[in-house]
Amino acid sequence: MSGPRGAHGTAGGPHARSAPGGPVTFKAACPDCRARFELDAGALRLVIGGSRRTTFYSFTCPACAAAVRKPAGERIVELLTGGGVSTLRSI
Repeated sequence: MSGPRGAHGTAGGPHARSAPGGPVTFKAACPDCRARFELDAGALRLVIGGSRRTTFYSFTCPACAAAVRKPAGERIVELLTGGGVSTLRSI
């Protein structure tokens, strides 16, 4: 993966796109209402924990307002951090 521009997440994860020189947006889906949408980096939060179980990203679904939390593997972490998503490291 070369970074957010034109990069793709793993199955079920966010996908990033941007126009040259433009802001990065991430394609995501809500597991509750099944809506698909695009979010900017400010709408996502990434938490990097000490294990796979404690590393995840989260957002609020713009369609149904559900709080969504999904696991983030190594490639998703790279995609989100490269796209400017706010990151919290927990111990």
